[in-house]
Amino acid sequence: QVQLVESGGGSVQAGGSLTLSCAASGNTYSTYTMAWFREAPGNEREGVAMITGVGSAYYAESVRGRFTISQDKAKSTLSLRMTNLKPEDTAMYYCAMRRGYVTGMYPSLYTIWGQGTQVTVSS
Repeated sequence: QVQLVESGGGSVQAGGSLTLSCAASGNTYSTYTMAWFREAPGNEREGVAMITGVGSAYYAESVRGRFTISQDKAKSTLSLRMTNLKPEDTAMYYCAMRRGYVTGMYPSLYTIWGQGTQVTVSS
């Protein structure tokens, strides 16, 4: 069973930066896709960025150019570098994973989820 644990959330002012991390443990998959999602109060969970096991990355339009997703296979860690943060980026951020490769960021495609880490951006 794979487990995901996020860290790195916090409070920053607009224009600031944060790096989120997601540590994977257990019996990870040989082929997989991992993604970051976020959910703000009153909003649906939305995909932010995703990356396949072979390194293909995709971003939501709202974060493209500001966020960078990366993975360290040796450490079984997924990261999300967030720069030029805006108040509308405020949300709970979740790491997710699924077996095999997909190119979609729909929550229903992902079977394993972390507990989330809060990001708050003040103006």
